[in-house]
Amino acid sequence: MDASGALDFVRQHGVVLVSAKGPVPRMTDAIAGETVKGSWWGHPKGKQIFRVLQQVCDSDQVLVCRLVNDKVTLVHRRLWPALAACAPQLAPSRTCRVEQEHTSTGHHENREIAFPGWVPADVLDAAASIPLADALAALGPWAKI
Repeated sequence: MDASGALDFVRQHGVVLVSAKGPVPRMTDAIAGETVKGSWWGHPKGKQIFRVLQQVCDSDQVLVCRLVNDKVTLVHRRLWPALAACAPQLAPSRTCRVEQEHTSTGHHENREIAFPGWVPADVLDAAASIPLADALAALGPWAKI
């Protein structure tokens, strides 16, 4: 799967875990085309998985956060209004945008942008008219408050 296919996967499912097991699909499995056992870094398609994940996480159509079970989660932009409508009921750590920065020493450091700092104005406007029950339903059956 290439980056275009991976973005389609996120759009179709709306909420996807990057690699953790949970109640929604895993991006690493979709990219590999099979269930990845153990660390995806050791998978034969590990370099492809890394490259595609980087492209997906850099997309302006995808929010990287810790929404599902406090694990790294990808949320497609079409669900941002629903997420924003639910945000006051969620732990703040679940709605922070997680951005990965590459340091000069070659390490990766996560930087978090708290809700609503990352949210575009049009998304906040749309969220204001969504009832909580509808927002939770849009996120999926796993979403419970």
